[in-house]
Amino acid sequence: MHYPLEIQIGAAHIPAHLLFEMLAYTIGYRLYVWQRARNQDLISDEGRMWIFFGAAAGALLGSHLLGILENPAYLADLNWQIWLGNKTIVGGLLGGLIGVEWTKKIIGVNTSSGDLMTYPLMVALAIGRIGCHLAGLTDGTHGNPSGLPWAIDFGDGIPRHPVNLYEVAFLSGLALFIFQKEKKCALPNGMRFQIFMVGYLVWRFMIEFIKPVWVMPVGISPIQVAVLGGLLYYVGRNSFRPISPK
Repeated sequence: MHYPLEIQIGAAHIPAHLLFEMLAYTIGYRLYVWQRARNQDLISDEGRMWIFFGAAAGALLGSHLLGILENPAYLADLNWQIWLGNKTIVGGLLGGLIGVEWTKKIIGVNTSSGDLMTYPLMVALAIGRIGCHLAGLTDGTHGNPSGLPWAIDFGDGIPRHPVNLYEVAFLSGLALFIFQKEKKCALPNGMRFQIFMVGYLVWRFMIEFIKPVWVMPVGISPIQVAVLGGLLYYVGRNSFRPISPK
């Protein structure tokens, strides 16, 4: 396979990364709509609208802010294209979480709002990561050089860890774990989303060690620092309460 992959549609050559990113948003949203129609939502349509707005604003800011911190050489550059071109999923998730919590306080919503978004987020992330993989080195999300049999040469002659495919496998396993947990136990409101967030944050902390990232003097990357902050947030909330059987 040639990286970055382009898909020909008529006379147009469209980057596979772009197509998969569009698919991620579309399928993730449709899955959310389908789930909400099948489950009782304790939050009104208007409340959901404001929560989505808060999530989008927080995710946009958090994604680009943490993305630029990954590349400190760009911090002094006021070129908006560079700032918008650097983004990260961890920043988007944590920024979206902050945006949602602030919005809920403003509009007076006390119940959890993340459970309905858990499976759509995991599906969208997995689809998006396939697109990142097909983008090869241009996406900047590849792994370190590796001698493992499944290492992939993205076109520069150096086999590397296919970390994006690792993440697809991890997200699939996490989704199956949550699904099986829900079949056996009545998860408290908000627990599905919390398991996803904690699991994903732990995963991202570990996988960063085999990616070519900028490391701070403390020995970890800015993303790993943000991950630790997110994990401390959940520890502070004492999120994992006893689960009662159905």
